Amino acid sequence: MSLNPESEPDVTENTAGLNSEETLNDWLDREAQAEEMIPVLGRLYRRNNVVPSIHGRALINRSAVGILKLHRFARQIDGSPLNVAETLPLVKELDSLDLAAASIDVARLAVKYRTEGQGRELKDFLAEELAEIAGKGGEGAQEPRDVVLYGFGRIGRLVARLLIEHAGGGYGLRLRAVVVRPTGKNDLAKRASLLRRDSVHGPFDGTITIDEDNDTIRANGTLIQFIYANDPSQVDYEAYGIKNAIVVDNTGKWRDAEGLGQHLQSAGVSQVLLTAPGKGELKNIVHGVNHKDIADDDTILSAASCTTNAITPVLKVLNDKYGIVHGHVETVHSYTNDQNLIDNMHKGDRRGRSAALNMVITETGAASAVAKALPELKGKLTGNAIRVPTPDVSMAILNLQLENEVEKDEVNAYLREISLSTPMRKQIDYTSSSEIVSTDFVGSRQAGVVDGLATIAQGKSLVLYVWYDNEFGYSCQVLRVLETMAKANFTLYPPLEG
Repeated sequence: MSLNPESEPDVTENTAGLNSEETLNDWLDREAQAEEMIPVLGRLYRRNNVVPSIHGRALINRSAVGILKLHRFARQIDGSPLNVAETLPLVKELDSLDLAAASIDVARLAVKYRTEGQGRELKDFLAEELAEIAGKGGEGAQEPRDVVLYGFGRIGRLVARLLIEHAGGGYGLRLRAVVVRPTGKNDLAKRASLLRRDSVHGPFDGTITIDEDNDTIRANGTLIQFIYANDPSQVDYEAYGIKNAIVVDNTGKWRDAEGLGQHLQSAGVSQVLLTAPGKGELKNIVHGVNHKDIADDDTILSAASCTTNAITPVLKVLNDKYGIVHGHVETVHSYTNDQNLIDNMHKGDRRGRSAALNMVITETGAASAVAKALPELKGKLTGNAIRVPTPDVSMAILNLQLENEVEKDEVNAYLREISLSTPMRKQIDYTSSSEIVSTDFVGSRQAGVVDGLATIAQGKSLVLYVWYDNEFGYSCQVLRVLETMAKANFTLYPPLEG
């Protein structure tokens, strides 16, 4: 079944002995407890800079139903749903401890108390477990680092949504400005509308207002300055009070150090992150794989491509355990703005043919790009791509020859465990649903989702199918790289091994 709690499939359960009134009353009781939890969670976040989660899924800004869905998701790891009657008193006790800034996994604390509490009072158990941060009243939060989006296309707007969603509670990044080319009358209103409404990802969760006199958009509590310029040399960010900013270049116009270095000549900019594969000697960062390679003196980085982000984490964990001799990556990719809606001239082969009507064979550099994040696979992978008439969500088919023999159930169990209980759970998800299709992965926050039912293993040959939201999942990876560049990550309690 899918591990994405936002698209949980039906699960068969035994309801013998239950009547409709009992079932409804049980739901209403749990819903009431979840509602009681919401203000406590909000206070922890806004007062103490604490991010509570259930197995890595943040509880902040969730509805009561959303909180209950995450409690049910816990059965994937713990064997049974997490009881909100168990977590509500735990969250209240966390609130009373006046914690320093941290990320707190409520589910793992609850399970640890259940199995290792040894008769202690919950408050005493938590005080001991969280002794490092108890009584420190939000310490550890830093001043947010300014972020500028250079370009406001598909990835730019999704990264904007994520930055706005995270704003507050000591979060270490703040969206300050967007740089776009001037297009004439009603430009700001049109861009606000594109942020507000999205045909794939749905409406913006909040309110948006515009101030055309000052070229600003206010999205929830985030005030975004729109700056109109045709190239980086025309922008003085310090004139807008922006300093030490990270510029996220979403345009793809420049992909090497020389071109991207133009941003560093603008007053107020100290680092640049490209949302496309970097050329030359630029570090291509796939978070979860080589993000620890980011150094303090790195001024220009690439977040690689959506496909590279989807497959590299899976390839890494497979190579770690089984060894990869060689392989081929076939990408079935949704169409993009680079293609034509109807047949027309295009500089690329085949891309001039209608994206909405055709499957289009094209090239992909993702296979060779893997080696920039995972050098041990250099020269071991080939790749190709097929663009298909869907607007979002793609699939990578990994056809691998391994050093060691593997069985389907074994490799699926290994990947499932990676997706649940290791730091790589932010990158790798897993599903074994027999009914899941591409639209079920819209909004997935992991870089890739392994489809366990499709796995084929025979001797040393392995074929894996990896779904990925090539827009939103990739944008989440971009955000993780940004957080690492800005040192905006909170310590996790209890810590994960690996």
